[in-house]
Amino acid sequence: MDLSDVAEKVKKLEERVSLLEDLEAIKRLQRAYGYYIEHWMYEELIDCFANSPDTLLQISVGIFSGKEGVRRYFAGEKERSTNPEALHQIMQLSGIVDIVEDGKKAEGRWYGFGLVSLPQGDGINEVLFDGIYNVKYIKDSGKWKILQIAWNPIVYATLDQGWVKPERKKAVGGYPNNPAPHPDRPQKSDTLYPSGYIPSFHFNHPVTGKKTPENKYKNQPQDPPA
Repeated sequence: MDLSDVAEKVKKLEERVSLLEDLEAIKRLQRAYGYYIEHWMYEELIDCFANSPDTLLQISVGIFSGKEGVRRYFAGEKERSTNPEALHQIMQLSGIVDIVEDGKKAEGRWYGFGLVSLPQGDGINEVLFDGIYNVKYIKDSGKWKILQIAWNPIVYATLDQGWVKPERKKAVGGYPNNPAPHPDRPQKSDTLYPSGYIPSFHFNHPVTGKKTPENKYKNQPQDPPA
């Protein structure tokens, strides 16, 4: 094998490593977005997006254009971050991401599954939901950022009615109700809603590199309960 062959193999390996690093950075960005939106950490959410005229946030309430549109939406919802009754947990699941346009852009598809409790008026809007994110990403100054998010809802369901129409529901029986195995020690439930507890973040923001300030959004102890 001559030196030109070795150089070509090294080049291909470097390209492969670069591709894998980009894919991991994009997936990390999307998962971080999911953790930030759980408690409406609006500054961290805004920082996930690119500052581009093509930036777009397409969600159930409407379409917000440009970085300023994204800022207007999340900053306008910042009061939710101070209310322990508010929960907006969307799990970012089964992500498939592909790099396009010579490594400068990427596209992803994710399931979003979660539950929402949003204080509104005199009560709390409580919903289970499922949908699909179509996401476009862009590499800006060496950092991957979200360029566009399109939320495609599949199911919205209240706990009392579910998502299956009453006439389609059928009774199911015949399954034993076995108790769970005995644990080594009990699990405390201090983190349960509506405690407002945010588990500590071990990672920095994927775009800004800043430590994620969970205690900035809630007045609470940050050590996980024993």
